[in-house]
Amino acid sequence: MDADETGSETSRGLEARQSVWHEPTLAGESADHVFARLTSDLRVDVAIIGGGITGVSAAAQLMRAGRKVALLEAGTIGSGTTGHATGNLYATVDSRLHALARKWGRGKIAEVVKSRTAAVAMIERNVFEYGLDCAFERQPWVLYSIDALPAESDDIQAEYHAALEAGLDVRLALDLPMPYSIRKALVLRNQAQFNPLQYVRQLAAAVQSPECQLFEYAEVVGINEAAMQLRTSHHSVQADHIIMATHVPKGVNAVQTELGAYREYAVAASVEREQLPGGIFWSTGARPTSTRAVRIGGQAYILMVGEMHKTGQHADPGHCYRVLDATLRARFDVQATAFRWSAQHYRAADGLPYIGPVSRGSKLRYASGFGTDGLVYGTLAAMLLANDICGVDNAWAALYSPQRFTPIKSAKNFIRENLNVAGQYLKDYVQGAPVQELGCLLPGEGSLVEIDGSKVAAFRDESNRLQLLSPVCSHLKCIVHWNRAERSWDCPCHGSRFGVDGQVIEGPALQPLARYSPGARRVVESQE
Repeated sequence: MDADETGSETSRGLEARQSVWHEPTLAGESADHVFARLTSDLRVDVAIIGGGITGVSAAAQLMRAGRKVALLEAGTIGSGTTGHATGNLYATVDSRLHALARKWGRGKIAEVVKSRTAAVAMIERNVFEYGLDCAFERQPWVLYSIDALPAESDDIQAEYHAALEAGLDVRLALDLPMPYSIRKALVLRNQAQFNPLQYVRQLAAAVQSPECQLFEYAEVVGINEAAMQLRTSHHSVQADHIIMATHVPKGVNAVQTELGAYREYAVAASVEREQLPGGIFWSTGARPTSTRAVRIGGQAYILMVGEMHKTGQHADPGHCYRVLDATLRARFDVQATAFRWSAQHYRAADGLPYIGPVSRGSKLRYASGFGTDGLVYGTLAAMLLANDICGVDNAWAALYSPQRFTPIKSAKNFIRENLNVAGQYLKDYVQGAPVQELGCLLPGEGSLVEIDGSKVAAFRDESNRLQLLSPVCSHLKCIVHWNRAERSWDCPCHGSRFGVDGQVIEGPALQPLARYSPGARRVVESQE
């Protein structure tokens, strides 16, 4: 889970805040966890874009292999996707093993489970080898139904058989130690949980050295594959190999036609007494949720995740928070909802991530398509990418290779996602995206407006000042939509997101939204 915007509660709905992991972690952070800024050009063996679990884990692997590494993070280490995850680690997958088996076969699913189990073991080794204080614990993963619906029971039964065939230690149960009744449950033993932000920042601090440099506030604005060079606003980094640990490949890449961008929401409420044991609890049904207990600084919380939708394609994202909050309160005796945030993930057309070179023989590599299983897949990606760079054979490299050809496995989702993108172009360009009068824009709100015949993305801050931007996404020219809950401009086509100032928050876009120049009747092409 990830979200990078903060906000406050208003009469118009619930706005996002930082995740449950952020405030206490950053407030109590030691000087050892402060990372440098890039102040000069560099030449290294491997340059990594992105300071989440994929990038930092890859840096650790490559450092141990004797490579000189530079990692460039646009914000702060771990503050993006990783710092907004649930902290759940498991060998199974969010789309269900039995569904994946129908595409890939039982043998491939066993390899998926083995590879993910190895990634969880790698996280556990790092915790103990580096002495990371991140609340790592072995806990069960549970899939359960509340309603007595045949489809839910069948889903659990099918997952049970798929898990057994994949070699997992599972059992069926008819009750759980929870404050509400369940109908049926699948319990997978020996999975894990941790604090993802503490893990990745402490791992980064442990491996940083003159040979493994990690830089914060070093946003990459240009990638030159031919020259193997990264460019920030003021400096460049030359490398023999480049890893895009950015959740989705930056710039324009053909694989983006095989990825769907989705957002999911989370709320965490404080509780006076323990009501949920340790573990990962996934419910089945039409509106599935993921629930876990969390303890931060002596305070107990219950965290609930759900309400997934395509990025930029929900009219009222705040409604997702309200639904989750109501569900949490219906199931548990909670106090104030202390945290709420959303996260973005990308789903691959054939159900497995893409991890490896952007093209055969390329030294530019990426990892994407993790779904909501990113903490484990991100660690696995670091293992595969580091092995590839170091010339070490890995048994799972072909399974996750971006060069795999899977037209039958991909067809249904590929067609659906690309029809969805085409529909967004049609709606916003041909039919016309809805606009409102600029004078009706309230403080703290954003909307598409029309000024002198031009469509403009406008935001009015609490001091009544306007930010006027081009609504055209700098990636592939879709029209961005206002996200009230996150205070961001979200692209409904490929998931790029921009702040109210137009700066890139996440997604494939490298360049900010252009500024609109009032009176000139045109959009300024550069924000510099």
